[in-house]
Amino acid sequence: MSTPAGWYPDNQKQGQLRWWDGNTWTEHVHDSTTAASPGDTAQPSAQQPGAQPTQPAEPAGTKKKVPLFGARQVARDQADELERLRGELARLGALDIADMEAERARVTADLAATREQYARERADLEAQLAGLRTRVVATQEQEILQEVGLYEYRHPLADSLAYKDRLADISKQYKKMATASGGAIEASSTWQVNGSAAEGKKMVSDISKLMLRAYNAEADNLVRGMKPYKLDTAKERLEKVAFTIERLGKSMSIRVSPAYHRLRIVELELAADYQEMLAREKEAERAERERLREEKRVQAEIERERQRLEKERQHYRNALAALEASADADAEALARLRDQLAEVDRGIADVDYRAANQRAGYVYVISNLGAFGQRMIKVGMTRRLEPMDRIKELGDASVPFGFDVHALFFAEDAVGIETQMHQQLAQRRVNRVNLRREFFYATPTEARDLLAELAGDLLSFNEEPEALEFHQSQNTATESHAGETTPQPAQAPA
Repeated sequence: MSTPAGWYPDNQKQGQLRWWDGNTWTEHVHDSTTAASPGDTAQPSAQQPGAQPTQPAEPAGTKKKVPLFGARQVARDQADELERLRGELARLGALDIADMEAERARVTADLAATREQYARERADLEAQLAGLRTRVVATQEQEILQEVGLYEYRHPLADSLAYKDRLADISKQYKKMATASGGAIEASSTWQVNGSAAEGKKMVSDISKLMLRAYNAEADNLVRGMKPYKLDTAKERLEKVAFTIERLGKSMSIRVSPAYHRLRIVELELAADYQEMLAREKEAERAERERLREEKRVQAEIERERQRLEKERQHYRNALAALEASADADAEALARLRDQLAEVDRGIADVDYRAANQRAGYVYVISNLGAFGQRMIKVGMTRRLEPMDRIKELGDASVPFGFDVHALFFAEDAVGIETQMHQQLAQRRVNRVNLRREFFYATPTEARDLLAELAGDLLSFNEEPEALEFHQSQNTATESHAGETTPQPAQAPA
């Protein structure tokens, strides 16, 4: 069915109409604003030559013609299309744009109000949290230890016994103040109950005793559990207890008296000083016992060596006397015996010198690669006649591997050389609290250079640690990991 002749929108120019003669487009055009009415089908005078017989676009606003037959089907198709378009519009919200704009404005306003409310609530909560933090004392031991430094005595005294006596004196003072009229706690004297001053005084007295008991219980608990690094936390906690008592007893003007509170604070400080002094005295006693044990070992070793040399000297003397008494004594044998006897005499003299000179001994530089890594050494000295015995003792079961020796040499003033080495390496100490721990963050090469300055040329020095057991352990572990296979599930018995 062909399209009837008429004016239709021109595809070549917007806003222009072109005449369709029923078969092809013509050259006749005019402005769409001056177009004839939809029913006007006046034919132009001529056709456009060479026009393409393309199907014209349906004019905007024209109704689709309903065929004579199949009108119901067309109606159903149009109804289905209408429902589809309505569903699409509903999905896109085009049908409720005004409502959606209003809803969006309402939600935006509610969101702004909610954000403002949350901001106010957060500010209030942060203020409350800050206030609560001023009342809470951190008691986590790990956090306290991370902040602790070297302990400084608040009340320096000679020894732990002096601290113990001072603590006893403080205890007598605050116990005297804790009596009925001792002034440990202050309270109102004008409080009345049902118009009775006597009843009011009794109530204030009872509550004051209860408050003081709570305060003393906290103070006693802090003293019993005192450790030097907890002192500041304990003082802060007791301050908060006194503040809380004053706040709760405000209506009756109840508070712990400043003088009593000061005594309990001094007691905390003395308890911390006492514990620190006690720990240092115990460490000093332990070190002294270790020194005496080592000195005893040295003396025993020297005595054994002297006895051995005395026996050898007596043996050589007897042999020399017998050979000299012989008629056919060999001069060469006599000379050899005399040399051996002289060597034994020199050995005895050296042993006597070592026993008499407390500063003579061996200075050593050792490391333990498997236990401490490459940049840590130990510098020390020993008076043992066999210094390796001492080094082997240091590498006992307390470390996984034995120590490697980098330098070991005898010095008449080994104590002085060791002290100077420690002074030179003072900024590299591993343990800066217990100076008897002679470990330093340094390499064997750096220790060698310092020793060369202090002791002169070193006869021998091993720069690289052997660390035999450590390397063997590493290789064994590597081979073990390389040989691991995926374990197979156990087979059920037949």
